[in-house]
Amino acid sequence: MRNAWAIRVATDEVLETSAQLGVKDIVVYGGPGLPWSPGSAEPLSTPRATYDDYVALRKRLESYGLRIAAFEGGFAGMTRFMDIVFGEPRRDERIEELIGEIRDMARAGVPIYGYHWMPKPVWRSANVRIRGGAEATALDLEQGDARPLGTDPLPEGADLDEERMWENLEYWIKAVTPVAEEEGIRLGIHPPDPPIRSLGGVPSLLWNFDAYKRLIEIYPSDSNAIEFCQGTFSEMNEDIYEMIEYFAKRRKVLYVHFRNVSGQVPKFNEEFINTGYVNMHRAMRVYKDAGYDGVFIDDHCPLLVGDEEFPGNWGGYRSRTFAQGYIQALIDVVNEDDHA
Repeated sequence: MRNAWAIRVATDEVLETSAQLGVKDIVVYGGPGLPWSPGSAEPLSTPRATYDDYVALRKRLESYGLRIAAFEGGFAGMTRFMDIVFGEPRRDERIEELIGEIRDMARAGVPIYGYHWMPKPVWRSANVRIRGGAEATALDLEQGDARPLGTDPLPEGADLDEERMWENLEYWIKAVTPVAEEEGIRLGIHPPDPPIRSLGGVPSLLWNFDAYKRLIEIYPSDSNAIEFCQGTFSEMNEDIYEMIEYFAKRRKVLYVHFRNVSGQVPKFNEEFINTGYVNMHRAMRVYKDAGYDGVFIDDHCPLLVGDEEFPGNWGGYRSRTFAQGYIQALIDVVNEDDHA
């Protein structure tokens, strides 16, 4: 098990910071289906990223002693790829577009693609103040002010029948998983945040334990897995430790967004990694005992006073550095437990 840093923009400062923190693995926000060059804030000048684009980023990271653990992207949030989510007429054409880029990414040496299958973006209520006045995102469905934190590319007249949307997801999984197997890479889906059955009248699909059990049975393969956002799984009205054990034992956890929250839906807020309701030492122990050997990234870190947004992630330098240190310490402690 290893700690990893998540970035969108691979500036010298970001890569130097990563190396100085002792991080070896990088999760890059972007990848297949997204409109900017890998590791850059620059828009693509071509219809999609190429094999050479992915190789160039890998080599840039390697020049700092770093390696790409995964790409993470949300192609389903892009208007043209909603054809796949809702079974629109150009679905097969869009799937082939993504498969071409996934093949290039894989052949460039990227082992994992974690993606978002979110018909609606992340929803939150007004931010709250937590320990020492740090600012954190929150959700309170009873308060009535929940809103999307991004654009809504829902196609006009989209079929919102829940089972039809499951059929569309199954169609995608059965098309893309054999490609991942051929290329020797793994793919997985991030849960909707917040994990509730419907957001804005649109079914979320992957909102609870049973839904994810259903997902992994669509195409039983190590290449059909889960981008395990522990924060979002912790927001579900489920037992977080049971879910970690269940999916880790089955080799379904690609990598982990190792974050904490105050509670479960319908009301919660983001927390510091050591102040939420989840016992993070216990969680780390469960991953280890279940045989998980991947990476953990910090995620959705509260903003500290004077903190600057770290490119490509919620939370600033100071807050994320605190989370990174905590993750590494927990990994060390859990590993030491095995030798005590």
